[in-house]
Amino acid sequence: MSGVTDQFHRAQLAIAALFCFLGFQYATWASRLPAIKSRLDLTEAELGLLLMACGAGAAASFPLVAILMKRMGSRRLAVLSAVVLSLLLLALSAAPNYPVALVVICCDGIAVGSLNVAMNAQGAALEVTYQRTAMARLHATFSAGSLFAALLASGVNLLTTDVTVHFGAAAVLLLLLIGLTRSGLLTEDRQPPAGNSAGTPAGAPAEDPAAEQSRRRLSMPSRVTIWMGFAMVFGTVTEGAMNDWSALYLKDVVDAAAELAPMGIAVVSVMMVLARVFADGWRSRWGDGRIVRVGGVVAGTGLALALLAGGVVPTLIGFACVGLGVAAVTPCIYVAAAAQGTDALALVAAMGTTGLLAGPALIGFIASAGSLVWGMGAVAASAILVSLCATRIRWPVLAEPEPGVLSPES
Repeated sequence: MSGVTDQFHRAQLAIAALFCFLGFQYATWASRLPAIKSRLDLTEAELGLLLMACGAGAAASFPLVAILMKRMGSRRLAVLSAVVLSLLLLALSAAPNYPVALVVICCDGIAVGSLNVAMNAQGAALEVTYQRTAMARLHATFSAGSLFAALLASGVNLLTTDVTVHFGAAAVLLLLLIGLTRSGLLTEDRQPPAGNSAGTPAGAPAEDPAAEQSRRRLSMPSRVTIWMGFAMVFGTVTEGAMNDWSALYLKDVVDAAAELAPMGIAVVSVMMVLARVFADGWRSRWGDGRIVRVGGVVAGTGLALALLAGGVVPTLIGFACVGLGVAAVTPCIYVAAAAQGTDALALVAAMGTTGLLAGPALIGFIASAGSLVWGMGAVAASAILVSLCATRIRWPVLAEPEPGVLSPES
């Protein structure tokens, strides 16, 4: 029992390192955008296109990532993607001009898409192998990685403003992180059948060569996978829009003081991290489907009531409801997508990236046509749509382990 528990915690720590890695890498270069803008003499439009290039690369990576997952497995793809992302930091710091920077950032997006799918496949396999919920806490470490990157950026800025020094130090730390933890990653991508997370029974017949060849080809997404993709889109639209528009809403609509405007992002972020720390326990008790359905209603209803009430305090409470409600949405959907296979996981991840990119811009269009209140109303509606989509998804359920047994392999 103790040995299996140690194996679980070792694998959980290694997979958490992947999530932390991705948050750290992204926040590292994002935190130095002003310096990159100045060094390359970019306009606001060029900087916006640079950011879009990363997201476009991640969204367009679906076919490649699906193929690589099948040929390499999540462990090897995660390590390869992590090494590439570390080296791309160095390439970005050395980019001599804007076109080269665009290419580097687009490649960064493709590597981000690869690592995103691989690490979530590892997280899903961890839950199946040890019959324990863990995905929400893994997603919480992404935020921790972003925080560490921000602290490092502040510290390096006290010593030097040279982006090359900063990115070089970050790349070394990232390579050390993946080098120290890669041996703990799971070697087998266990994919349970939809609606059950028990995995492949011991002694099951091996897959015949024709089925194996078919499995390695891209397949058309099922109806359930499409519903998962839409749920992910609406969830990431809600999350991304809150990050980009909450401060402006507080300042321009609620007339909050300037020093209170950033509190919108802070409230959403803190509630998401706290909820993800506890969400795995909620998932074990109530199930993923109920968590997502209730979460969408909490986020959408809380925000809608805040918009109707007005005022700083009701608005912040509404924002807190959004952070609480959407915190477990993406972790649960990733687990459900992994149960459908690597094609489904890659497609759902790509659709999530698209929602994260398109969401803030869509809210901007709505605000321009009407007002920011209507734009935030669309965010509330998006959260409600998550719940509606969740009713069409077959959610995996962890099998109850026998008394005294932690893993089906123990």
